[in-house]
Amino acid sequence: MINRLSNRSSSGICGFLARLTLLGVISFPVSPRLSAQATTPVTWDPTYRSAGNRPGGASFGELIQEGPSGGIWQRSNLLGDMDGFRPELGLYGISFSLDETSEVLGNLTGGFQQGADYDGLATLDVQLDTQRAFGWRGGLLNVSALDVHGDNLSARNLGTLQTASGIEADRSDRLWELWYQQSLFNSQADIKVGQQSLDQEFIDSQYAGLFVNTMFGWPMLPSADLLSGGPAYPLSSFGIRFRAQPTGPWTYMAGVFDDNPSGLASGSPGDSQVLDNHGTNFRLNDHPLYIAEIQFSRPALGSMEYADGSGALPGTYRLGFWYDAGSYADQEFGADGLSLANPLSIGRPLLHTGDYSLYAVADQLLWRENPESEEGLGVFFRAMGAPADRNLIDSSMNAGFTYREPFEHREDDVVGIGMGYAAISSRAAALDRDTNTFGGTNGPVRSGETFVELTYQYQIVPWWTVQPDVQYVLRPGAGIADPSDPSGTRLVGNEWVVGLRTNIAF
Repeated sequence: MINRLSNRSSSGICGFLARLTLLGVISFPVSPRLSAQATTPVTWDPTYRSAGNRPGGASFGELIQEGPSGGIWQRSNLLGDMDGFRPELGLYGISFSLDETSEVLGNLTGGFQQGADYDGLATLDVQLDTQRAFGWRGGLLNVSALDVHGDNLSARNLGTLQTASGIEADRSDRLWELWYQQSLFNSQADIKVGQQSLDQEFIDSQYAGLFVNTMFGWPMLPSADLLSGGPAYPLSSFGIRFRAQPTGPWTYMAGVFDDNPSGLASGSPGDSQVLDNHGTNFRLNDHPLYIAEIQFSRPALGSMEYADGSGALPGTYRLGFWYDAGSYADQEFGADGLSLANPLSIGRPLLHTGDYSLYAVADQLLWRENPESEEGLGVFFRAMGAPADRNLIDSSMNAGFTYREPFEHREDDVVGIGMGYAAISSRAAALDRDTNTFGGTNGPVRSGETFVELTYQYQIVPWWTVQPDVQYVLRPGAGIADPSDPSGTRLVGNEWVVGLRTNIAF
């Protein structure tokens, strides 16, 4: 969603973690990549953590199998087993992870102004395995919290629709997710109830998770069109999600959620994150948001299909839709049938009942060095569409390539190039033209915004990555007027954005 800068200060502990992370970039010596201690079967995954996916650490099962031990360069997290504290909690079914993602991003050209900003995100995730805790089989309780600190380059300098970083948000300490999941039918299905962030499971692309730009996580269309940007980072909504994973390549997911995490009405000014500044609104009285997705997955690396010589390359394909039963403001017309730009209009937008979107996502490994290798070239594609009359964005798409082990002996490094496009709906563009007609002006008519990103994730040790990043944005804001131009006809210039991100798993 389009984030707005808040003046609230970050908490002391997470400010300390941010400084610690930046200190690590400067002072820690670079060490050769040492083997992770994973004992579970490995699927081809181009990245360990990213803004597009859950920033938290390993699950309870992974912690038990992996064991956060060994020297500082071998362990899976910086603090290791904390002198036995983590394993002791594990005996009671409790696991936790703490991650700090910090970055400096700046625009060299274009935007409202040029400059650089620091922003950071600390994520705390605590899980309770109910079987180990008190004998209740198949249950998992999850609580996660966020500390968002630093500034927001996209809001301050860029004015883009597709914001430069997936961790940009208003400064705050907030509850993120609070849910309980219960497995069913011999673990072939499960149900999850509670506060959930949909970007953790729905409309997700595995390979897109490498990138820094927000739109490789939660896409542009729901970010702009759903109320409050939808239940996605840094917001969440109460809901119920059911997932079935019977034997075979198919997975089915469906859920119903409160459609408005903050309560901000369609077309109303304001900041949804400020309205729910600590993630504790727990709204239950809004309209339902329905979402469903079907997935088809080719065999994962290490499966029996490889052993019998089929050689099939792994891939996942998703097809889904969402429908929101709430009210949505027309992008051009008022309740009286006149254009909202018409001086005779009452100025109250026409309201539509309901909104919907269809989407498709594809992740496919195109090539690998050998059947037992994780190294290879992957491609992803994601596209969405929605009605033009009630939505600012009526279509958006992402696509790109990732390559794991671009250099010899760097088997955990990943390089990627990707792009995103967001199209302004015909109704929103028509309102721009109406504004020019009734106002006798020659202002810009918005059309679409495109960006390209090149990034490289360098895995220093299992718990620490550093990621330089370059983005180029064409027609920022889909073609908006430069506020420094008195005539109102010059557009905000195209933007070169460069930066460095680092992630530490504590």
